[in-house]
Amino acid sequence: MQELFLKQITFEKELPADSYLSDIPVVKNLYRWGTFKFNSPVTFFVGENGVGKSTLIEAIAVSMGFNPEGGSLNYSFSTFCSHSDLYKYIRVGKSARRRRDGFFLRAESFYNAASYIEELDKIPAFSPPLIDSYGGVSLHEKSHGESFMALLENRFSGNGIYILDEPESALSPRSIMRMLVIMNDLVKAGSQFIISTHSPILTSFPGAEIYQLTEEGIELTPYKETEHFNLTKRFLNDPERMLRLLFDE
Repeated sequence: MQELFLKQITFEKELPADSYLSDIPVVKNLYRWGTFKFNSPVTFFVGENGVGKSTLIEAIAVSMGFNPEGGSLNYSFSTFCSHSDLYKYIRVGKSARRRRDGFFLRAESFYNAASYIEELDKIPAFSPPLIDSYGGVSLHEKSHGESFMALLENRFSGNGIYILDEPESALSPRSIMRMLVIMNDLVKAGSQFIISTHSPILTSFPGAEIYQLTEEGIELTPYKETEHFNLTKRFLNDPERMLRLLFDE
């Protein structure tokens, strides 16, 4: 396995006593770790809403030099300053290996990234239009899921780091399976993925490390022992029974 681009993150400064970040479970638990190490080309963070997956993913991305609203390393647009200050309190441990590519995908702000691409392409330039790197068709002319797939299939070129926040949010199960194929090709091409997700299909990626985030802590968890996998399996094995339990009938 090639050396990872991002090897570790270290929490090196104490949060202010009045910071709301102190109340986010993943932040409290990672401070106890001190240093979090990445050991696989694919790392997943899973857990319930509110544990801080997106906050952590965002802080890692910003610390790596990405725009808080997403995009590649040279994106510099800002539509609404909503990112946290967590990146100020962590230090990223990067390898000396040079990356050729990188992208930070925030599902909630990908529309803004697509708009930024169109604005840049309006500026006269000698280079090919940026949209050519995304399949040649405006991302606004595609559905949300189609634009995500255009990004994965055309923009990600390998030998890069890809930080993705809930990429499955716009994808059908079939598209998520297609994403697994693309990820596999990119990992073989020397890439690293760091992903927050709720998808038990996505977390099936072979050899990935899955960290389950809860109020109580952060635990490296085998795929079939994650809560997302087991809840989905129980539901699909007997949906009628699960619905009776849910509806208390």
